[in-house]
Amino acid sequence: MGVQLGDLVSKEKVELESLSGRVIAIDALNSLYQFLSIIRQRDGELLRDSRGRITSHLSGIFYRTANFVEVGIKPVYVFDGKPPALKRLTVEQRQMVRMEAESEWRKALEEGRMHDARKFAQRAGRLDATMIKQTQELLSHMGLPWVQAPGEGEAQAALMVQRGDAWAAASQDFDSLLFGAPRLVRNLAITGRRKLPGKDVYTEVSPEIIELEKILAELGINREQLVDIGILVGTDYNEGIKGIGPKKALELVKRYGSMAEIVKTELGKKFEVDPLEVREIFLNPDVTTEYRLVWGDPDPEAIKRFLCDEYDFSEERVQSGIDKLTKGKRERGQAKLERWFG
Repeated sequence: MGVQLGDLVSKEKVELESLSGRVIAIDALNSLYQFLSIIRQRDGELLRDSRGRITSHLSGIFYRTANFVEVGIKPVYVFDGKPPALKRLTVEQRQMVRMEAESEWRKALEEGRMHDARKFAQRAGRLDATMIKQTQELLSHMGLPWVQAPGEGEAQAALMVQRGDAWAAASQDFDSLLFGAPRLVRNLAITGRRKLPGKDVYTEVSPEIIELEKILAELGINREQLVDIGILVGTDYNEGIKGIGPKKALELVKRYGSMAEIVKTELGKKFEVDPLEVREIFLNPDVTTEYRLVWGDPDPEAIKRFLCDEYDFSEERVQSGIDKLTKGKRERGQAKLERWFG
C-alpha cells in the first residue's frame, strides 16, 4: 500500500515519549487496518463480541490511543473521504487480495496449518462503514477530535501539518510526504515488541520521524520531483514502470528534470494512465480547512457503556485505559499552567 520510497528516505528513530506535547494527525484507516492485522487470536481469527461482531479495531483504537494520551501526545484521527477516480483499480485489487487471503486462511485452518493460517489472516482484514462509524463514536467518548477529509486522509493530514495545526502526520505509508507533509511519523500504531512476518523472531519497533526538507536536501531534488519519483515507482493511482525502483527513478528525475520531460521520452509510453494527472492529485489534492480541533475530557461512563455493555470488553481493562486518558488530560493541563506561570 502506498508509494515505496523506503530505500531513499532517511529516518530518525525516537522514543514515544519524545512526542509528548505534539499534535499528531493520524491516518485513521491506515491505523485501523494495522489493528485488524495484528490484533488477532492464535488461529488468526479477529476479536469478536458475544454477538459475533468484530472488535479488534475498537481494541486497537482505545488501548493504543490511551497510551498516546498518557505520554502527552495529542492525537487527531483523519478519515478518508471519496478517493480520486484513479484509485478505483487499486481499491478493487486490494479487495481481491483480501478475499484470496481469506480463502487461503480458511483452507490452512481446515488443514491444521496454524502458522500459515495466521499469516493469511493478517492479509484478510476488511474495514466497512459500520466499523469506521464505531471508531468515530468511541473517539468522541474519549474526548478526542477526528476529522472527516473530503478526499484522501493523508492529504488532509499533510495540510494540517502545513498549516501548523499538527506537528506531524502519522502513517506507515510515505504518501504523506508526496502530499507535502513537512514531517511524517511512522510506526506510531505498532510501537513495541512485534513478531517479524513469517519468522518466529521478535523485534522492538520504535517510532520513526522523517523530515521532508531533509530528504529533499539529501537527494538534491524538490517536492515536485519527489512526486515524480513516486509516480515512476508506482502509487495508489498508477502502477509505475516495470523495472524502475526508487534509485533508478531518482536517477531519471535528475536526468530529465520533471515528469513533463519524462513523458516525452519512450518511458512516457509505458504509463497505463496519464502521469501528469497523477501528479495533480498529489500537488493539488481535495482537502478542507473547515475543521475544528478540540481535546475534551474523556467520558468514563459513556466509554464503559460503549465498550463494556455494548461490545463485552473487560471493565477492568477498560478502566485502566480510562485512567491513562485521565492522566494524560491532567498532565496536559498541568503543563499549560507551568508554561503560564513559569
